[in-house]
Amino acid sequence: MARITLLRPDAKNCIDQSMAEELRDACRRIGQDDSFRLAIITGFGDYFSVGRAVMDGQASCVSDKLARFRVAESLAALTTPVIVAINGDAMGQGLELALAGDLRIAADEAQFALSGTGQPEFPWDGGTQRLPGIVGTAWALDMALTARLLDAAEALNIGLVNRVVPRDRLDEATRELAEKVLASAPVAARYAKEAVGKGMDITLEQGLRLEADLSVILQSTADRAEGIASFEERRAPKFNGT
Repeated sequence: MARITLLRPDAKNCIDQSMAEELRDACRRIGQDDSFRLAIITGFGDYFSVGRAVMDGQASCVSDKLARFRVAESLAALTTPVIVAINGDAMGQGLELALAGDLRIAADEAQFALSGTGQPEFPWDGGTQRLPGIVGTAWALDMALTARLLDAAEALNIGLVNRVVPRDRLDEATRELAEKVLASAPVAARYAKEAVGKGMDITLEQGLRLEADLSVILQSTADRAEGIASFEERRAPKFNGT
């Protein structure tokens, strides 16, 4: 299991260029190591992340500069399940990063908004594309057009997060959730993530075909054979990810 911690507590874990580079590198290393069956990303201190650090430069250079800050796609590209443990406020790019994970568990004190603190800005790290698929078009537009600030209970109600727990139980609850994910066969977990993720961008017919194809491939894996054997022998399975 891999763990990524956003570590700029004095800056409310705002993402600067250095952190963005480190995040992309961490995701690349996780993606290249088959021993990692799960990744957890969280923030250190009182905030998850309230967005992007202030960027200097002329408007003509903004596009190039923004590319150096983008990190959400690197997280979303991981084939292993990703749990986002939201320890505090997730705003602006911080929320966009959280949206790139698969399961989100939040502390009850956390707040959420598409705009970072200071002044409103247009989402630019995948927020407008990922948010509708998670909460629906109506809520996504509401958050984008009004800069609405949601508390954790509201975020849970609209499906923005999967679970809300007291702040002092976040680490424990995250471990419990991770154990449930890790209890499943690694290959099956990766295929489930692939089927759900790609299914958002293709037709139902294509999605059903993808689901069927992945199911057939799964039947030939060692994990599938181990699952059957463990059931017949009435013991816990020992999956190895093959």
